[in-house]
Amino acid sequence: MIKQALISVSDKTGVLDFARALSAMGVNILSTGGTAKLLADNGVPVTEVADYTGFPEMLDGRVKTLHPKVHGGILARRDFPEHMAKLEEHGIPTIDMVVVNLYPFQATVAKDSCTLDDAIENIDIGGPAMLRSSAKNHKDVVVICDPADYGQVLAEMKTTDNAPGYVSYETRFMLAKKVYAHTAQYDGAIANYLSSLGPDRSHANRAAYPQTLNAHFEKVQDMRYGENPHQSAAFYRDLAPVAGALANYRQLQGKELSYNNIADADAAWECVKSMGGFDQSAACVIVKHANPCGVALGANAADAYKRALQTDPTSAFGGIIAFNVEVDGAAATELAKLFVEVLIAPVFTAEAKQILSAKQNVRLLEIPLGDAVNSMDFKRVGGGLLVQSADAKNVLVGDLKVVTKLQPTQQQLQDLMFAWRVAKYVKSNAIVFCGNNMTLGVGAGQMSRIDSARIASIKAQNAGLTLTGSVVASDAFFPFRDGLDVVVDAGATCVIQPGGSMRDQEVIDAADERGVVMLYTGTRHFRH
Repeated sequence: MIKQALISVSDKTGVLDFARALSAMGVNILSTGGTAKLLADNGVPVTEVADYTGFPEMLDGRVKTLHPKVHGGILARRDFPEHMAKLEEHGIPTIDMVVVNLYPFQATVAKDSCTLDDAIENIDIGGPAMLRSSAKNHKDVVVICDPADYGQVLAEMKTTDNAPGYVSYETRFMLAKKVYAHTAQYDGAIANYLSSLGPDRSHANRAAYPQTLNAHFEKVQDMRYGENPHQSAAFYRDLAPVAGALANYRQLQGKELSYNNIADADAAWECVKSMGGFDQSAACVIVKHANPCGVALGANAADAYKRALQTDPTSAFGGIIAFNVEVDGAAATELAKLFVEVLIAPVFTAEAKQILSAKQNVRLLEIPLGDAVNSMDFKRVGGGLLVQSADAKNVLVGDLKVVTKLQPTQQQLQDLMFAWRVAKYVKSNAIVFCGNNMTLGVGAGQMSRIDSARIASIKAQNAGLTLTGSVVASDAFFPFRDGLDVVVDAGATCVIQPGGSMRDQEVIDAADERGVVMLYTGTRHFRH
């Protein structure tokens, strides 16, 4: 039975209606500062904590709830007679519910104008103490740190199956777990920020990589297994995924996603998102084992898919297919002809869903489009973690430098930009032949760039595609002219690469000798 609640929140979303409902059920409400004023101004009976403890708030509000009458009422075990006797001896009533969320530390330090003093003053002390105390004693105390939980708690308190004011142990335990996750994230954010400050403790000069790194994720699901059946696995997502991220997916049908499905789906989705800005807006990316094996632009989803499939129909079997536009009935009809693991799009029309429902095992994922990317990439290594900024750079036409005597035509320039965008998502060493806004041959993940070039041309031949007049993207420089000769022998007339080799001039001279166009991007896109 909840008789007394302490409410002190920074985020006041929904708190007024929640407090009104508690008061209507006869719950005595204690509060502090701005929360107390909000409740009192709106007619909710409330007792200031300072009046309750008989001790005033002091030190500019730094000390207000750190008092035995607060923490004794929270921490006392109701099933320990000696605890209850101590409360009675000192005139301390129990506090049966604590509703607290914390000073906005993360929002404060995200501001360019933040100072160290601002950050320090937004480190909450009393709030975490009350939350942790309440969560520790969750058997007897209901603790809420998230306004989203108000509704569930009120629903249980109003149920006729139990005494008024009852909240199940299952809910109390869930709320307690949520508190410790919340306070861990909060403390982690403080540690990250303070350890990023240098000797001058300047907010503007803080390090991109703090001395200590705390990262927090929430589990979406367990996997049947990892990359292989003998490995266990689970999928976790950021607490606030960026707009357009794979983690925002909504699964419409199909089997449960596997570890490999999610990894490959992310590769397909990130690649297709990057295809905006070309003349034809519809793009399709087909991924197999983390590499694009077919990418194309088209007039619509069906057209883009049919063109992407031409690159490597053999590898597309059992692949992951992503679109940056709505998938309609025409596209679904074509897609239903191929065995695929996952289909991704911003929207599937009702007709498309009806057609694809016949393929019950195919996983359909709807993901809202967005161009944001993760700020950091992580890679686990033995005993440690590699952290880097995300490869978010997209080279623009203005960044390109023509280094040969021949200049590209407008069509060649568009194909070069398309090929470069694809190569960014192909495992190194990457060689990508393209023409007319579609891939013609993809060579990925080889130890030698020459081998990648040969594989790409073989794949084009196997698919019956001609490379005559094609363009080629290489994710890194050609260390010798032999790689250039391989792609030119295959039919390429334009090459785009980063440049930066000790033998750049040798490769440029070879391009002039062979009568091809070559452009430098000045940006490398290794992908391991």
